[in-house]
Amino acid sequence: MSKLKRLAGETVLYGLGSIVPRVINFFLLLPQTSVFDPEEYGVITDLYAWVAFLNVLYTFGMETAYFRFSTKEGADPKYVFNAAQTAVTMITIVLSIGFFLFSVPFSNAISSSDHPEYVLWMIGIISVDALVAIPFAKLRLEKKALTFAVARILNVVVIVALNIYFLKVAYNPSIGVAYVFIINLFANALYFLFFIKTFLNWRPLFDRKMIATMINYSYPIMITGLAGATNEMFSRITLKSWLPENFYPGKSGEYALGVFGACYKFAVFMNLAVQAFRFAAEPFFFSNAKDKNSPELFAAVNHYFIIICCILLFGVSMNMEIFKHLLRDEAYWEGLSIVPILLTAYLFSGIYYNLTVWFKLTDRTHFGTYITLGGAIITILMNYILIPVAGYVGSSWAALICYFSMAAACYMLGQKYYPIPYKLISGLAYIFMTVITIYALQQIKISGYWISIITRNFILVVYLLVIYALERKNLRVSFGL
Repeated sequence: MSKLKRLAGETVLYGLGSIVPRVINFFLLLPQTSVFDPEEYGVITDLYAWVAFLNVLYTFGMETAYFRFSTKEGADPKYVFNAAQTAVTMITIVLSIGFFLFSVPFSNAISSSDHPEYVLWMIGIISVDALVAIPFAKLRLEKKALTFAVARILNVVVIVALNIYFLKVAYNPSIGVAYVFIINLFANALYFLFFIKTFLNWRPLFDRKMIATMINYSYPIMITGLAGATNEMFSRITLKSWLPENFYPGKSGEYALGVFGACYKFAVFMNLAVQAFRFAAEPFFFSNAKDKNSPELFAAVNHYFIIICCILLFGVSMNMEIFKHLLRDEAYWEGLSIVPILLTAYLFSGIYYNLTVWFKLTDRTHFGTYITLGGAIITILMNYILIPVAGYVGSSWAALICYFSMAAACYMLGQKYYPIPYKLISGLAYIFMTVITIYALQQIKISGYWISIITRNFILVVYLLVIYALERKNLRVSFGL
């Protein structure tokens, strides 16, 4: 089980490059919610929801294809890199030209007709993200986790520093929320300097057969990614249009979207944990696929993943009284009830990602497409049903229902085609007991701010001790603890 220890170490390093920057970025809530009211923040939420969709379209699933074809027996990783980077570059050029030419109609379609320039900034951000996606994947394949981390951290440091300067020191109301997009584009463009050696060594490769084979492998992953973006972002795109008029008395749909988007940020803690794990786990799964003990290894990975995520869910939920002060305008606080729901939803999205190993290793990626499309259908239906009756709380429950359904479907199909002895009962028990405990504690009102915080964190310590007692024997075997 030393491989588990190595995976944990790589996850920590990728966490430095994924979780740490985004956690720092999370603290942008401080300057942004002190300057922008919920309606203005709603504009940011809306446009970045579209960024998530288009990022998937631009990269076209080529990161996973690069991993797959680079690790095949006899493969030349440099040749595969050149092919993958060429494919992504061509896709980026074609799509960006199209969006630039039709920026005005597109801005009208997404309800930003007053500011078509926002679309131009957005396309610039997406283009840079796409062009550096394969270089970042190359770092992961070569296990250069520290280099990966440095690049990500420098990027977010620039973003945070510029946000603080322009929003708190040199703010110009006539520019407004455009600051957010311009700063993001400038900081992302610095990636080109970081990867200058990689780009200088890249040789465009027009191997039609190779690129066609990679695209054939990756397009189901791209479709899956679009469906995944629907699962995550659809509520933010449709909330203001599906919300009944005056559902929140005296407040607009943009206001509700701004509150929803700001409170949604807290769920990013779970999403980032999943992302850091994903960066380390994807090459880990491929590298260990031929090991005769890989099913048991993958089951152990999922078990500990669930435990870590439950701890994160419990810890964040117990400290919302502290975290809420990151939202400088108290108008945002009304939406904090959605945070535990969204944390649980992302926990199941992480479990789903863990379970997808079976169709990636058996080259049955079309199953991932079917499952995620099914999840997208559930997301659309649940939002359509729940937004009119529960507002953004309904959107949060739609996310949880979607990710739970996807995880369940993936588990059942996986056991048929690539059986892995997952600890199903204990995993569900951990999740169920964590959620029930959080709900029960939320019903108890503790008078006194500091007394409440101390009490809830004492319970958190007890929670950790109980988990350690239950897992002590397994931890010794797996990690030598």
